[in-house]
Amino acid sequence: MPEMPPSWPARIRALATGELTPAAPKAAATVVLLRDAAPGPEAYLLRRRTTMAFAGGMYAYPGGGVDPRDREVRPPWAGPSTAEWAERLGVDEPTACAVVCAAVRETFEEAGVLLAGPDDRTLVEPGDWSAERAALESHELSLAEFLTRHRLVLRSDLLAAWARWVTPEFEERRFDTWFFVAALPTGQAAADTVGEADRVAWMTPADAVTGFHEGRFGMMPPTVTVLRELTSMRDAAEALTAAADRDISPVLGRAELAGDRMTVRWPGYDELTVDGVFPA
Repeated sequence: MPEMPPSWPARIRALATGELTPAAPKAAATVVLLRDAAPGPEAYLLRRRTTMAFAGGMYAYPGGGVDPRDREVRPPWAGPSTAEWAERLGVDEPTACAVVCAAVRETFEEAGVLLAGPDDRTLVEPGDWSAERAALESHELSLAEFLTRHRLVLRSDLLAAWARWVTPEFEERRFDTWFFVAALPTGQAAADTVGEADRVAWMTPADAVTGFHEGRFGMMPPTVTVLRELTSMRDAAEALTAAADRDISPVLGRAELAGDRMTVRWPGYDELTVDGVFPA
């Protein structure tokens, strides 16, 4: 059974007594990049630096919060419309646009992989985009401005929604995160160094899950769960196809307090249950 993080007991107790007001979760997106290899599909994982305020030292996928500007201006677009994405993601159209943009932008910023092209059938040619990635990361440039400037369209058809997880109410930093899967585009290579990470690696989902259980890889519950769900996929294309039938209703972990016993459960994911006795 997973261990209870040190910060949880006091916050769970404070939430139960009304002394803690839950923070509002921020909308975010993360992308599981998959590439086909001999043993099966491999996922691109990065280990967040221990100095990071959220999930420091944990393995994660490229991702981050939405840019409010993406709610206001839709970039040049190809693939399913923002209305179709709104229906799939269960949100209004401006939010759907911002979430999909965040998925594309963060994959570009952190992994150097650009899910865009000159039209709805082709992809951008590989090149040195370091300056543009830095400008996007510093918010000097919006995704719409970047794509328009380079006469590119966002290829939303290359993304498939896989899951949606919301950080538990007792956590200090909370996110409402949509998880997407995408195949590494032909001709592109993911970055081997990332500013927010001290290590990047391609791993089969099975190897990553094994490393988690052996204590070699730290992962947040959604990260390891998505990897478990991907272990049966034979290639990236199968994962993208399987995503279409997935339920992406929000998954929210909740705490139960009975005296000194604390239990955190995620409905439908019994393997994630955290339980223990923590005297006040």
